[in-house]
Amino acid sequence: MNRRSFLKTSTLTAAAATLPLATTQAMSHKSKPLFKISLAQWSLNKRFFKREGHIPLDHLDFAKTARSFGIDGIEYVNQFFFDKANDQAYLKEMIGRADGEGVKSLLIMVDREGLLGDPDKGKRNQTVENHFRWLDAAATLGCHSIRVNAGSKGSFKEQQKLAADGLRKLSEAGDKAGINLIVENHGGYSSHGQWLAGVMDMVDHDRCGTLPDFGNFLINKETQEWYDIYQGMEDLMPYAKAVSAKAYDWAVSDNPNVSVIQRADRKGEVDFKRVLEIVLKHGYNGYVGIEYEGSYQSEMQGIAMTKAVLDRLKSELAG
Repeated sequence: MNRRSFLKTSTLTAAAATLPLATTQAMSHKSKPLFKISLAQWSLNKRFFKREGHIPLDHLDFAKTARSFGIDGIEYVNQFFFDKANDQAYLKEMIGRADGEGVKSLLIMVDREGLLGDPDKGKRNQTVENHFRWLDAAATLGCHSIRVNAGSKGSFKEQQKLAADGLRKLSEAGDKAGINLIVENHGGYSSHGQWLAGVMDMVDHDRCGTLPDFGNFLINKETQEWYDIYQGMEDLMPYAKAVSAKAYDWAVSDNPNVSVIQRADRKGEVDFKRVLEIVLKHGYNGYVGIEYEGSYQSEMQGIAMTKAVLDRLKSELAG
């Protein structure tokens, strides 16, 4: 890191520590904030996975960690308690930890349970059933949704039909559990805004919606085929039941609103102000979840800096 970048990072980090109070004061005259801020557990994945060089973090300490940033909403990742979905004692402990910190359990991001749009009907139905335990866990924890993936194989239209079939079946189960199914743009055709919007129309169920992610519009890593981020947000926001503020590296661009993607498998940038303007235009005022995936800052520093940007923009856009 050169001196100029170091100074920019240090300045933004310092701002992250002081801005929430100022923002709270600036917003005190408003009856309702433009949006609330939550923390996605994936932001700390290296700690939860106990990667070398990172301070290990226990899943049960997630609520406490979120509260240390002044955040009162949390989004779990099933990979970090994969074998505990049916463990009522463990779920009860999770509830106690969240309640003790005064944070809300909002959703569970579900992975590694198969393709909801699998071309094989038997496998597709099995994948639907694999998600039932997460519907139950989400209901127990007091979440409003589970985040699912609309993975499939085949042509554009074939995958739409297959994904819609699996999602419709799971939505019906979600209706019984009182839990929403929200689909993230998460690679493949799901990162194609029009494709996923079309799937939502085919499912046509109140329990099924989207989780628009600021940065996940890379359709193909090998060819670097991208769907336009801002058009994608426009496509998905009409169905949104949650929003994910995917952040990468800060203090790289001269624009303080821009998070720069400089990973080996993807390059680009995300203008948070422009994206939030789209989010708000569609009448959304729920939680916006921080999901930091940068490498320029540490996970803790990246989360703090992302929150500082969201707090500042919340104040600016309210003006």
